[in-house]
Amino acid sequence: MLGLQNSTSEKWTRAAVSDTASVLRDHAHCEKKAATMAISLLNRYPEKSKLVERMAELAEEEMGHFRMVLSKMQERNIELTRDPGDRYAQQLHEHVRRQEPRRLLDTLIVSSLIEARSCERFRLLSEAVPDEDLRLFYHSLLESEARHRTTFLSLARLYFASDEVSKRLHELEIVEARIVEQLQNDAVMHG
Repeated sequence: MLGLQNSTSEKWTRAAVSDTASVLRDHAHCEKKAATMAISLLNRYPEKSKLVERMAELAEEEMGHFRMVLSKMQERNIELTRDPGDRYAQQLHEHVRRQEPRRLLDTLIVSSLIEARSCERFRLLSEAVPDEDLRLFYHSLLESEARHRTTFLSLARLYFASDEVSKRLHELEIVEARIVEQLQNDAVMHG
């Protein structure tokens, strides 16, 4: 369902489980950036009414998730710190072509891959974190992350030929898998 070319390393799961405070901080930043990306897309493509509608919904949902993560952090006396950046997402975005309309296609596909990887990692956390409340919390996010993956791919198929989407999706899935193989397995969502 997720279309990922490889699985997250067990090293990441162990690191994430041993430092849930760092994972929660990074998770909060990821939700905030997802909302920002949705707003950026609807600003950049106002003539694409279906995209605008879906991205407005997505931005609201992602900000709701951001607030939920903040609540989990507050319950555990974890402070939100500055965002150190997400090298995984940055590396993926380096492969977005700069000329339109390819820029839109690649942005939608890259966003779908980030959502897919987040979904996979939420599943891993929901199975491994010793804190039952956090296990349930991560499990509760699985459906929305999978839906977001589908939303981005559906929009890509709405605005581009199916064979073009499939070809570029396959190319970027391979890129994403290579990036994941080189990650340091830090206790962050995409570490």
